[in-house]
Amino acid sequence: MKSISNLEEDVNLWNKLYRQAKDIYELAQIGDENMLSELENELTLLETELAKRQFDVLLGGKYDRGDALLSINAGAGGTDSQDWAAMMMRMYLRWIERKGFSSEIIDQSDGEEAGIKSVTISVEGPYAYGYLRQEKGVHRLVRLSPFDAAHRRHTSFVQVEVLPVTHDDDDDIELSSEDLKIDVFRSSSAGGQNVQKNATAIRITHIPSGIVVSCQNERSQLQNRENAIKVLKARLREIREEEMEKQLADLRGEYQKTEWGSQIRSYVLHPYQLVKDHRTDFEMGNTQAVLDGDLDGFIEAALKQRVGK
Repeated sequence: MKSISNLEEDVNLWNKLYRQAKDIYELAQIGDENMLSELENELTLLETELAKRQFDVLLGGKYDRGDALLSINAGAGGTDSQDWAAMMMRMYLRWIERKGFSSEIIDQSDGEEAGIKSVTISVEGPYAYGYLRQEKGVHRLVRLSPFDAAHRRHTSFVQVEVLPVTHDDDDDIELSSEDLKIDVFRSSSAGGQNVQKNATAIRITHIPSGIVVSCQNERSQLQNRENAIKVLKARLREIREEEMEKQLADLRGEYQKTEWGSQIRSYVLHPYQLVKDHRTDFEMGNTQAVLDGDLDGFIEAALKQRVGK
C-alpha cells in the first residue's frame, strides 16, 4: 500500500505538470501579446519545478525515498582527523537544516584533545537516503594544522558511511535474540568521565556477522537499545545489498572493491582553496560555503554520473 501511495503521488504530480504545460501552450497559440509577460512567468515557474522533479527521478533506488543513518568516522591523521570529523559533522548538520530535514545524534564518541572519533546521526526527510548515499566514502582534508606547533600542512582522512532506514511495516531484516549479545554500560564523555550514574548505554554484538553497534546519547536504556537495533539492521541490510550488487557486477565483469585509501573528495584549504569530487570532477572554490553545508552541486553531479546522464 505504501508503494502504491508513492506511485500515485508521482503520477499525479507529473500529470499536473503536463496539464500546466498544455495550458501554457494553448494560451500561447492564441497570440495575445498582452498575455505574453504572464505566460513567460508561468513558463519560468514550470521549468523550475520540472528541473526539480527531474532531479528526483534520479533518486529511484529501492530505499532512496526513505530516511538515513549517517556515520562519520575519523581516520588517519590523529587529532587533526578527529577535528576534521567534527567539521564534517557540522557541515552535514548544516546541509540537513538547509533541506528542511530533521536530525538526531544517536551515538557520539569524542576525541581526547579535540573533535570526535565517530558520530552516528539519524536523518529523517523525503529522499534523505537517496541524497546522502552519494556522500559515502573517504573525504580528505589538506590544511595548515592548528594542532601543530610548527603550523605545518597536514592531510587528514574521514570515512562517511550512509545506511538506509526502513520502518516497521516494511522491515525485511529479522533478528534472533540468540544471535545477539547485549552489554549495558555507563555513558561517558571525553576524558572518560561518567555522564550518568546509571548504566543506560547499549552495546549489541551480532554474533553471526561480528558487527558491533553501540548507542549512548539517550538517557533511557530502552531508547538506546531501539536505536542500536535500528543501526544494526541498517548495517545488515547494507551488507545484503552490497552482496547482491557484487553478484550482478561480477556477471558484468565490473566489480571493483572500494578501499579505505580511495577518497571520493578532497577539501584543500592550503596552499589554495578548492573542494573537488574525484568521481565527477565537480569542484567549488568557495570552501567555506561547502563547509557550511552547500553540498547540492556535488550530490547532483554524483547522481547524474550514477545514471549515466
